[in-house]
Amino acid sequence: MVEWIHSSGLTGYPEAESFMESRVAAIAAGMADEAVWLVEHPALYTAGTSARTEDLLKARFPVFQTGRGGQYTYHGPGQRVAYVMLDLNRRGRDIRRFVANLEAWVIGALAEFGVTGEIREGRVGVWVPRPERPPLPDGTPREDKIAAIGVKLRRWISFHGVSINVEPDLTHYDGIVPCGISGHGVTSLVDLGLPVTMEDLDLALKRSFAVQFG
Repeated sequence: MVEWIHSSGLTGYPEAESFMESRVAAIAAGMADEAVWLVEHPALYTAGTSARTEDLLKARFPVFQTGRGGQYTYHGPGQRVAYVMLDLNRRGRDIRRFVANLEAWVIGALAEFGVTGEIREGRVGVWVPRPERPPLPDGTPREDKIAAIGVKLRRWISFHGVSINVEPDLTHYDGIVPCGISGHGVTSLVDLGLPVTMEDLDLALKRSFAVQFG
């Protein structure tokens, strides 16, 4: 049984970390079901375990150090954050497969809106080709990031998860080098011209989750 939890309004980041800590401990102790928690945060930056100081260009918003993998990312209104607390003891202790399933989960949800999400070797997250935009100076085709992925495990129970841009203020990414990757940009469902609501995405995420995780 996976419990789906939805928090309305904006959830503070310390509150989110506290909730995940408690829930993961309860799952590990056999006292709670696995969970997917859907939230929105106020504007903030988080730094993963591989974050580089030079990638914080300007601390426009509060910066939180976190134990998830990855580098700097942005969270804020208009972005769906899905915290995934799953027991990999029962789902297979394979972190690579787990991350691949997270990517496929997001890609499946985006496909419901006609968006082709793709993954790239060496670039974490889900990317959208932008052939209508000029290529990078070296001729590389333009791609924009639409979803970030960062996870942490404790006793093979997962923390953190994915964030998908529905309609955030994309200029808020200007204070960081997102995930340490320069050159490529970020996008959102609305930026791609799709009038998708948060509720639309939540339903797509639930359907795609059932396909990837059962």
